[in-house]
Amino acid sequence: MVSRLTCLTLAGLLAVSAWPPAAAQTGARLAADKGCYNCHGDPPKKKTPSFATLAKDYAQYQGQPDKEAALAEQLRTGSFFGHVDAHERLSAEDARALVRWIVSGSPPP
Repeated sequence: MVSRLTCLTLAGLLAVSAWPPAAAQTGARLAADKGCYNCHGDPPKKKTPSFATLAKDYAQYQGQPDKEAALAEQLRTGSFFGHVDAHERLSAEDARALVRWIVSGSPPP
């Protein structure tokens, strides 16, 4: 017979293991909704980095929520690439979600 604690532990593990795909879907959907693929798609526009390139460059920040928050704020304030209207129009929440998705590898939905 399986104990109640074992069932709760298994349910918790399943919930945690389901998080990344849901986050990937949310990030990819948000990027599509905000028009990010217009510049960062495949192929990227002019000198704009693709999401794959961004993911590779920012993978070092995985598991660092404080750094993700700082990157999101830099994105919104134009500290990364100068003045980019689309970046500056992002809400703090959307910028954080996009940065979290990029840092996690920007997997497709």
